[in-house]
Amino acid sequence: MTQIRERSVLFADLRGSTALFETLGNAEASGLVTQTVALIGQAVDENRGDIIKTLGDGLMAAFDNPRDGIKAAMRMQELLVKTSARSERLRHTHLQIALARGEVVEIHGDCFGDAVNVAARLLDHAGDGETVVTAEVVHGLTSAQKSRFRSLDHISVRGRAEPVHIYVLDQGRGDAAATQFGDIVRSAAPEGIRLVWQELDRVFDIEQMPIVLGRSTQATYCITDVRVSRSHARIDWQGSSFSLTDLSYNGTFVRFGAGGQTLSLRRGSCTLHGAGAIGLGGPPSETQAPTVRFEVLHLAEAASPMLMRRGGL
Repeated sequence: MTQIRERSVLFADLRGSTALFETLGNAEASGLVTQTVALIGQAVDENRGDIIKTLGDGLMAAFDNPRDGIKAAMRMQELLVKTSARSERLRHTHLQIALARGEVVEIHGDCFGDAVNVAARLLDHAGDGETVVTAEVVHGLTSAQKSRFRSLDHISVRGRAEPVHIYVLDQGRGDAAATQFGDIVRSAAPEGIRLVWQELDRVFDIEQMPIVLGRSTQATYCITDVRVSRSHARIDWQGSSFSLTDLSYNGTFVRFGAGGQTLSLRRGSCTLHGAGAIGLGGPPSETQAPTVRFEVLHLAEAASPMLMRRGGL
C-alpha cells in the first residue's frame, strides 16, 4: 500500500566501525556492530518512531512528530556514550545523526522523497557525536528543545538545487581537544577569519558562517585537490570563537603558529585562535598535504598584521 504523508526522517551512522573490523576481525566486529545498531534502535521504539531499515553500521527511521525524532536522537547519543564507556572495543566509535522533515512516499515499508535524500546527505555535514537537523524539524520543536540548537545557516547539499538551512544540537563539549597543547588566550571577540590556499585568499566575517572547506564546487571554500573530501571540514561561529570540525575520512590537522605542535582532528573539533595552518588529509608538515593558512582577525584593529605578511606558515 502506498501512503503520502509528512514525516521526520532520521539517519544515524556509527563512525569508527571500520577500525573494529581491522582489529577484531570480520565475525566479531560484525556481531558487535549489529548489536550496537540494535541498541541505538531501541531509542526509536521508545519515542514512537518506525525503523525503516538498518544500513550495516547505521539505520534509517521515521517519526510523525519532530519532537519524538529529536528525543530519539538524543537518546541514541546517550546510549552509545554509556555503552562505549563500559566497552573498550567501542571507545573510539561515535554517532552522526541527521534529521529532515517533509512529505515522504511510503511503499512496502520503505520511504522515498526529498526529506529522505536531504537527511542522508546531511550526514556529510555532521561531526562525531553531532546531530544536525533542517529548519523544518526545528520549527516543530518546543521552545525548550529549540534553545538547544544553533543555526549553521544555509548549506549546499549534494543533489539539491536549493540550499538547506540546518541547525546543530549543542552538545556542550567545550574545548578539551584544543587545550591539550596549552590554554587558549582569549581577548576581545574576533570578527573574521582569513583563509589562504595557493592563490585563493579570502576573508570571512561571522555573518558568513559556516564555511565548508572541500573539493565540491558547492563548498564555501573550494579546494580542488583529489586528496580533499567533497565536504572535508567546517568552520562555525560559536558566539565568541571560531570552531573547526573535521568531516572527512582522512582527517584534518591544525598547527597553531609557525612551529607549534599539530592537533589531529579525526571527526573531532577544536577552537581556532591566532594564526596557523590547516592540513587536509595530512599534517601541514607533509609537503603533499593541501594546506590552508588561517588567521583569526580582529578587523577593528587596523594595525593588526595580516597573515600574508607572516612567514613560516
